[in-house]
Amino acid sequence: MHNNLQIKPVGYIKRISPNEDDKDRSLVTKIIVNEELKKALDGIENFSHIYIIFWMHQIKDTNYLHHPSKKHETEAIGVFATRAPIHPNPIGLTLVELIKREGNILFVKGLDAFDDTPVLDIKPYPDWEHGNCIIVDEYRIPKWLKKK
Repeated sequence: MHNNLQIKPVGYIKRISPNEDDKDRSLVTKIIVNEELKKALDGIENFSHIYIIFWMHQIKDTNYLHHPSKKHETEAIGVFATRAPIHPNPIGLTLVELIKREGNILFVKGLDAFDDTPVLDIKPYPDWEHGNCIIVDEYRIPKWLKKK
């Protein structure tokens, strides 16, 4: 077992205004990647979308077994069945549109994280295996979560 994990942020999130609505997916946000990792971004600008993995450093709630507002009939919904921020490890994952790269700065649209949030990793979308892209277009969701 690995009880002593160490994760080093690769950068941080910089919102245009620290008070803007982080749930507004139409806003453009900067991701400032650590200068020594700038070369690790080479080629990222060829992707339209990327995953941003971040540490939700402002989460204070540790009661993470059930999400209190997600109930279907009389059954509580466990946090692993939600995208709620209250998880055992407050790790955020958001698929964003990559607008542009300027050196060690990425401009993205659709990021739902606070100003100064530590970024743990960046990964391109879609995933691929043996030269084939893996894109899920057939999926199922619970009844309490409506397909639009």
